[in-house]
Amino acid sequence: MSLSAGLFLRQSQSLVMTPQLMQSIQLLQMTHLELNRFISQEIEKNPLLELAPTDAAETVDRAAPEDFSAREDVATEPAGTGDEDGEWYGTQSEVGAAHLNESDSGFDNLFPDDKQSIKADAPELLSQWKSMPGAEAGEDYDLDDFVAGHVSLRDHLSQQIPFLLQSAADRLVAQHLVDCVDEAGYFCGELPEIAARLGREPQQVEDILRGLQSLDPPGVMARSLRECLAIQLRQRNRYDPAMEALVNHLDLLARRDFAMLRRHCGVGDEDLLDMLAEIRALNPKPGANFQRSASETISPDVLVFPAAGGGWKIELNPDTLPRVLIDREYFRTVSASCGRQKDDQAFLSDCMQSANWLTRSLDQRAKTILKVATEIARQQDAFLTHGVDHLRPLNLKTVADAIKMHESTVSRVTSNKYMLTPRGLFELKYFFSVSIGSADEGGDSHSAEAVRHRIRALIAQETPEAVLSDDDIVVSLKKGGVDLARRTVAKYREAMDIPSSVQRRREKRAMAKFATA
Repeated sequence: MSLSAGLFLRQSQSLVMTPQLMQSIQLLQMTHLELNRFISQEIEKNPLLELAPTDAAETVDRAAPEDFSAREDVATEPAGTGDEDGEWYGTQSEVGAAHLNESDSGFDNLFPDDKQSIKADAPELLSQWKSMPGAEAGEDYDLDDFVAGHVSLRDHLSQQIPFLLQSAADRLVAQHLVDCVDEAGYFCGELPEIAARLGREPQQVEDILRGLQSLDPPGVMARSLRECLAIQLRQRNRYDPAMEALVNHLDLLARRDFAMLRRHCGVGDEDLLDMLAEIRALNPKPGANFQRSASETISPDVLVFPAAGGGWKIELNPDTLPRVLIDREYFRTVSASCGRQKDDQAFLSDCMQSANWLTRSLDQRAKTILKVATEIARQQDAFLTHGVDHLRPLNLKTVADAIKMHESTVSRVTSNKYMLTPRGLFELKYFFSVSIGSADEGGDSHSAEAVRHRIRALIAQETPEAVLSDDDIVVSLKKGGVDLARRTVAKYREAMDIPSSVQRRREKRAMAKFATA
């Protein structure tokens, strides 16, 4: 059989992950903070893109709604769920832009009377602002520049070192030890390693560390919880042998084994209750008050509130959707000035193609989030109306089939996206939970989150004389129509950090004695 070359025509289907498709997938699973960061990077690279403020864009739309020739953008405020297929593109006219520039040109144009009243009411305040270094006419001030700085834990300890140690060498060692303190105020370094690195004897470093443990706040620079509590008790002159035995058996205290604690401490019930009250008054994390990490505020991506005619109205949060503009007028001007320069024309064409794809991707992202959120609200209508007890079991496939999308798309949409409802702020993943069968034949299944809520409610209603075991919880749930095994109840209880019935009984009895003492 001879070998020969030939040409054959063959058809096949394959999924090609183009850069644009990968970008759309990445945009879909981004949070609004990541999305804003990504858009800022694109604006730096693409001269045809710009980010317009929401309030300015809305003013332009109201001022000149008839002109749609200059720019197009991704709208950020859908009217609701009824017009999901419409295009969310708007424009900014030159007349509207000129009106904005005229309105924003100065304070005198808009409020001339208010300016005179401000000068008359507070002349000394204006003079103070104008007398500040670097203040010039028309210069803006950032109030953050005048906010007092926060003192960190390390700075607070460093300020006390000169009052504790006289030697400069000891101060250097102390500063090195202070640098090894964590946010909770505990010393997390290794003394032998530090001593070898600094050329000092381990005992000398140990003595300096003990001196640092006397600084403010009480209990700082401890190497363990036991040592932290012991330092605070010594400063209160309450570290007697009984209290030392209690601190050395914190594991028994964690298990609420008060009988064994009484044996080790050699005290009675009243003395033990007084000792426990003193332990509760101590601070297990002395450095917690110095944590100045910026608190992260969660902004909801979807807003759900009751509609006027019944049901629920679902809208996207305009604060989490950036408004991206394409300056087509600038594109036409630059294209005309480039002439026949192929490199410049090719660069402008790539920028325009990238800008158009970005706006379409943002538009599709907003529509997809709205569709998924609308279906979730429809499926969990009972939860929105009555609470967590009526949360239905739901999975990704149910939502994907309802909106005719793939499960992976729904999974990307629900990751790190939040919905603000009348019941509170929830991640979209919260509404998806496994199904638990009903104890009644033919009854509706229950959501795992709703079952966990019932377990928490049953345990919260316990009394010291009637603490529910896992078997008792199973019986109570079965009476409520939930068929659940005992090991599943134990798994849910441990996941919620709820101790066993034995530990709860000890704790409740101790708290009852403490309340009556």
